[in-house]
Amino acid sequence: MRPGNLKAIGTMLAAVFFFSVLDAGLKRLAGSYPPIQVMFMRAAASIPFLFAAVACTGRWQELRVRRPILYLMRAGLGMLVLWTFIYAVSVQSLSYTYAIYMSAPLMVAALAGPVLGEKVPAGRWVAIVVGLIGVVIALEPSGSFVALGGLAAALSAACYAINVMAVRLIGRMDSNFAVIFWHLVLVMLASAAIGFPSWRPIAVEHWPWIALCGFTGAIAQYLFTAAFRLAPASTIAPFEYTAMLWGVALDWLVFTTVPHLRVLLGGAIVIAGGIYVVLDDRRARPPPVLDGPIG
Repeated sequence: MRPGNLKAIGTMLAAVFFFSVLDAGLKRLAGSYPPIQVMFMRAAASIPFLFAAVACTGRWQELRVRRPILYLMRAGLGMLVLWTFIYAVSVQSLSYTYAIYMSAPLMVAALAGPVLGEKVPAGRWVAIVVGLIGVVIALEPSGSFVALGGLAAALSAACYAINVMAVRLIGRMDSNFAVIFWHLVLVMLASAAIGFPSWRPIAVEHWPWIALCGFTGAIAQYLFTAAFRLAPASTIAPFEYTAMLWGVALDWLVFTTVPHLRVLLGGAIVIAGGIYVVLDDRRARPPPVLDGPIG
């Protein structure tokens, strides 16, 4: 393996770790505040770090946008992604949420055909269906009941997949700085307006958690973007699934929760389907760089 690929893989592994710590921070805050307020905290805490990065590089011109309406649409989708994800981790474990949420790449592959006109081979459709079966196993529907947290995670994954379509369209016109910066600004403003009536005073002991979310979110996004610049996406994308391992570890170390065997089995099936889609796409063509994971 080439040294550049090894460096890219290491960078991606670090990015996934920081994203997982971010999600643990969101889960911690979601136990004390409404999801919409946690959404505001996450966006507001990351903006200073991203703003500092733009200031240090002097790339102010890259903050220009060409289609503002697409940013508004993406912000609405992004808020739904975050709100459902934060709700999911507030009522269930990280590993359970990850097992379902990791179906998002499968949904992206399924939407690539009708939305972007990309060809989806038959083998990839099989992997998509198998992966979604894994979601059903993780959810373990009993009769007509499925846990609301599981449904929220599934909805978050579906909205993320649609959001990726918007990111691909925006990315053809604007820079990564613009895509990330204005998304965070719009989410911050909208969540502040919506969450104001139910706003709870922020406890002093929670400020370190908010700072942790802002720092890890900014670092994770930087590392994620850097990884895709160091090596082809098909080489490093499978390592995103190491989030499941971090989810299990953080559940055990921070929240003293052990995942059910069903969750691990369903998550493994979802991951297997996702990895097949990535490798099959590698044989066809390198996929474009996308926005980062949840958080």
